[in-house]
This record gives sequence, C-alpha cells and structure tokens, in this order.
Amino acid sequence: MRRFSFVVALVLFLGVCMVALGPGEAHSQNIKKIVVATDATWPPMEMVDANKNIVGFDIDFLNAVAKEAGFQAEFKNTAWDGIFGGLDLGKYDAVISSVTITEERQKTFDFSLPYINAGQVLIVPKDLKGVTTLADMKGKKVGAQIGTTGSMEVKKVSGIELKNYDEIGLAFEDMASGRIHGVVCDTPVAADYALQRAEYKERFMIVGEPFTEESYGIVVKKGNKELLDLINTGIKAVQAKGIDKELEKKWLR
Repeated sequence: MRRFSFVVALVLFLGVCMVALGPGEAHSQNIKKIVVATDATWPPMEMVDANKNIVGFDIDFLNAVAKEAGFQAEFKNTAWDGIFGGLDLGKYDAVISSVTITEERQKTFDFSLPYINAGQVLIVPKDLKGVTTLADMKGKKVGAQIGTTGSMEVKKVSGIELKNYDEIGLAFEDMASGRIHGVVCDTPVAADYALQRAEYKERFMIVGEPFTEESYGIVVKKGNKELLDLINTGIKAVQAKGIDKELEKKWLR
C-alpha cells in the first residue's frame, strides 16, 4: 500500500506540474493553449481597438488557425524591440506580428509556412513630385519602424537619411508634419494609412508597386517542432478553405 500511495502521489505531482506550465512551455503532446506575442501597433495587421482589444488580420488569422488545429491562442501585446528576445526567454510560445521570413531570422528561430505575401512600398505626400522609386528619395528623410525590413531597405540606398521609429504610426505623424519626406513599410500597413485613414488618404499616396517580395510567418522557438507542426496544420486548413482570402477582404481591401 505504501508503494501504491507513493506512485499515486508521484502521478498527481507530475499532473500538477504539467497543468502549471506557463508561457513558453507549450511542448506537451496535447497542446491546448499557447501564449502569442504581437506588437499591436501595426494596423490593419495587429492593433488595439477602442475597447482595448487586440484585433487585426493577424489576430483573426491565428484564431482561425487555432480553431482548425484544435488549440486556443492568448495574445500578449509586446513592444517590437523586445519581441524576439522574449520568445527566446520563454515569455510566450509564439510570435505573430507581421514578421517577414528572412534567412537571418531563420538562423535563430523557426517559422511557420508563409501565410501572406507583403512587399515593401514607399508612401509620400501627394504634393511631392518626381518620385517613382525609393532611389528618387536621395537627399531626403525617410522613416521606417526600427528593426523591420522596411528599415533595412532604406539603409541600402545611399544618400537617404533614415529615421527609425518605435511605432510606424509615429513615422506617418512626422510625415504629416513635414519632418520627413517619405515612409517605407509593408503593403498592408501602407494600404491602411495611405488609402483608408480619413486623416491621411487625401494627403498621402503609395508610389509604384512593392519593391520587395516578402512573406509573413508565425515564429516559434528554435526546435519547437511539435508546436510548429500544429500551427502548420492549422494554416494548411485555413488556406484550403479560403478563410485567409476572406480575412484579406475584411482587413486589407
């Protein structure tokens, strides 16, 4: 009986430990819930609405993925400059935040299947003449969000003064005030600011076509194959059912 009691106690102890797993520890064979970081300052992909809820394309997309794959997602609003470090430290299980899949990032983290193609575009005031490409911005100030591929693209063009921002919205505010001459960001974000926002749509325009080919992916800690496979299963189902296209119409058109 003593041996039986010990075994029961051990089983109960292990069960409690499994239930008590916190963010960054969703590695069991039956993943039911994950904590997901997102920088909710990047409309229409991720943002905070008037009721302080995190909403946007990415949020709806991952919720759809979770539903198809049989798990729940809890979103955590996280500043961009520390979002990957937090994943590495196990503060959350995944990141969905308009993250472009790059070779450099793949060295450190694992990415899901691509879920949307979004290239970089240049946005300028409508009264700025003679600009058809980013190269035409030499001698001018161009804003981008720090650490993004937009910032990286601006750096590639000599003669442009890059101004980095913690939030992309601040770059558009500066352009509206005349402190910078252009903004580079992902196509969905550009569409939101330049084509949809009442305060900007009469003042700004997107120049030409996207000048990069980029895909967004969901990020997980390196080696977390179980969670990655689960997410990819959900992505495949969402894409097969056309749910992603419905969400594009809702958020990006």
